[in-house]
Amino acid sequence: MERILGIDPGLRLTGFGIVERHAAGRLVYVASGVIRVPDGELPARLATIFSQLREVIDEYQPASAAIERVFVNVNPQTTLLLGQARGAAICAAATAGLAVAEFTPMQIKQAVVGYGRATKQQVQAMVVRLLGLPGTPSKDAADALACAACQAQSMTLVETLVAGAASHAAPSVLARRGARVRRGRLVHS
Repeated sequence: MERILGIDPGLRLTGFGIVERHAAGRLVYVASGVIRVPDGELPARLATIFSQLREVIDEYQPASAAIERVFVNVNPQTTLLLGQARGAAICAAATAGLAVAEFTPMQIKQAVVGYGRATKQQVQAMVVRLLGLPGTPSKDAADALACAACQAQSMTLVETLVAGAASHAAPSVLARRGARVRRGRLVHS
């Protein structure tokens, strides 16, 4: 069993979700929520993200973290601010000693919904089904849970590949799992 923290960074709302990855890649919901960042000066807002995520990490003791990569927005200023929120979240995880994986929104949606251009509502619905939740989490919490699920799926795939490589069956295992290696990185097809 391994706990994974998923993070959906934002300067107003930062979503977090924690799942446990059990044998055979089975996922179990642990916790999720949203850090509400008050208005104010940017350094104080970033400090809120950092300190609140550290509290989540201290309480739930995840073994690793996954965070959504920043996409280029129409407004460069918005992209820059989101990148700073993301940096505060990464620092919270890294200073707690967690390895941090990064995924694009398209990779996360592909892993959870099976379609890289899925809507937020589709992600929410699949997170509910995947984790057997009694209710629907907020969009930010659902995105964070989806990020954690993407990391769990990636870890399961890597373990399968390592086991396949030990038996000299890595290429066929890779193809069956819908993944390949491109420019030295494991990518889902």
